[in-house]
Amino acid sequence: MPQEGTLKVFDINLRQNWYSKEVIEESLNRCNILKLNDEEISLVSEILNLDVVRMPSNDAPLSLHDVEIQCRNIMRVYNLQILILTCGTNGSYVFHNNGISFQPTPKVKVADTVGAGDSFTGSFVACLLTGKPIEDAHRTAVQVSAYVCTQNGAMPTIPCELTK
Repeated sequence: MPQEGTLKVFDINLRQNWYSKEVIEESLNRCNILKLNDEEISLVSEILNLDVVRMPSNDAPLSLHDVEIQCRNIMRVYNLQILILTCGTNGSYVFHNNGISFQPTPKVKVADTVGAGDSFTGSFVACLLTGKPIEDAHRTAVQVSAYVCTQNGAMPTIPCELTK
């Protein structure tokens, strides 16, 4: 795969014990975009022997300073262009070389969260591939993911107005 201009996304999805330090490191060395959630960031940093900043409980506000230190450290060590951190009801962050994008999580009536993370990643990447700025891609990803949460099943038909 060409190195220049190619998006290589690693959506880490740590489940049970189906991962190892070697697989995580090899995947990080091959990607340029990492997506992980607030439960995974401390675990990944611990596995990789990086400085660990513990994420607060869901009810506690996130310290942007601590979150940014953690994310920028992973980006630096693995030479990532973009790091996406989703934090459930506490919003999501996209860290990139030119700054940070934050989007709050919309309040919706949740029917099913299956597929929300994948729809976020897919929407974000699709927007980047069509030339949208990171902030617009982030906004679209949040809107699509929130919509998916209002539907039953992991693959609902996405309304056209969400993908424009």
